Amino acid sequence: MDLARAKPRVGRRALRIPIAVPAARRSLTTRDVRRLVDDQCFLPTASGRIGVEMEWLAICLADLDQPVPPELVGEAGAELPAGSRLTFEPGGQVELSSPPLRGIGPACASIASDAAALTADLAERGIGLVGLGLDPRRKRARCIDKPRYEAMEAYFDAQGVSERAAGRTMMRSTAALQVNVDLGATTAEAERRWHRAHDSGPLLAAAFANSPLACGAPSGWRSRRLAVWTDVDESRTLAAQTNGADAASAWADYALAARVMFIRKEENDYVPILETLTLEDWIERGHELGFPTLDDVSYHFTTLFPPVRPRGWLEMRMIDSLPDPWWRAAVAVATTLVCDDGAAGAAAPAIEATRGRWVDAARHGLGHPELGDAAASAFDAALHAMVQLGTDATTVLAVEAFVDRYVARRRSPADDRLDAWQEDGALIPEPDQFAAATWA
Repeated sequence: MDLARAKPRVGRRALRIPIAVPAARRSLTTRDVRRLVDDQCFLPTASGRIGVEMEWLAICLADLDQPVPPELVGEAGAELPAGSRLTFEPGGQVELSSPPLRGIGPACASIASDAAALTADLAERGIGLVGLGLDPRRKRARCIDKPRYEAMEAYFDAQGVSERAAGRTMMRSTAALQVNVDLGATTAEAERRWHRAHDSGPLLAAAFANSPLACGAPSGWRSRRLAVWTDVDESRTLAAQTNGADAASAWADYALAARVMFIRKEENDYVPILETLTLEDWIERGHELGFPTLDDVSYHFTTLFPPVRPRGWLEMRMIDSLPDPWWRAAVAVATTLVCDDGAAGAAAPAIEATRGRWVDAARHGLGHPELGDAAASAFDAALHAMVQLGTDATTVLAVEAFVDRYVARRRSPADDRLDAWQEDGALIPEPDQFAAATWA
């Protein structure tokens, strides 16, 4: 399985999870799930490839309150020079997923080229893309009608009042930057990267927090997006437990304990499971629709949304959507702290104090003293490693500028948004305008 192929890509062999009708009789045990995790989620790879997935809020430049039909954005993204794939989230959020490429510089250059082409075309159509983790204005309507999204929304709607609201907000109004890295050449390296991604996750979420406003006013959080996600369904959105278990066992335990969101009867018939039914329960006791197959288990993995998710590579999902060029700094720092032994070792003592501090990261950003101090040390270690490794100048300059503007001042991008709101009530920043780029 290839890095960053969680979604099919135009012109490339796509990963396809087949639609499978549940079995009439029990055919699996929890040991089968653990073997599947070993084979599918933690197979070591030494490609050194990186994938980037960028989401934005789409806005109508002439009228910020006017929804943007996804088909208008789709027309603009019909042909992208570097081959990124254009998709849409349920509320019309726009997503570009880059092809997996070896090295930080090529990965960033690839998606920057496609983002430049897309934003320029959209601007001519009166549409802007905004790098924010959460729409700070209204509650968005769901504008993508797919069986998966309909069943997902029904599942969330059946939860408590707060979970229902969080589920709809998560689906319709949030936007993230996702960094995908391979697992390394050996099982031991995969273990290290799994733990590093979890350990550095709160620091990355705090440093790049960019969603402080909600419903037209400060929310009390620097990353309201991350807070919303953790409010949705703890069995599928909190981080996996990494203490005392190897990576594959920890992820298998997580998946088995997570609730089943829906069962696919056929290609266009997804049945939301409104009663509490964990994957382990489904395997052992079944459901009136049948027992799970391995295809059902594979699909269950795609309905789990923790901040770090293994899929044959590692998805780092804790970072808010960011404007240009700060997304580039996030890709570089996240990749370096997880994949470079020197940077990870140098940053480890500082990061240790912030392990598991997800709520503090979302609430305070780098305004939290321990997170701010840890970020200063970790970013310094990452920058040193980038220079030693010969990382491209554009990326290094973006990281240096981010450190000067935010980390050194114990601020996050969210603080800029709060300043703008306090100054003139501004909710939406200027749309992203990527510099024209040529991809070769």
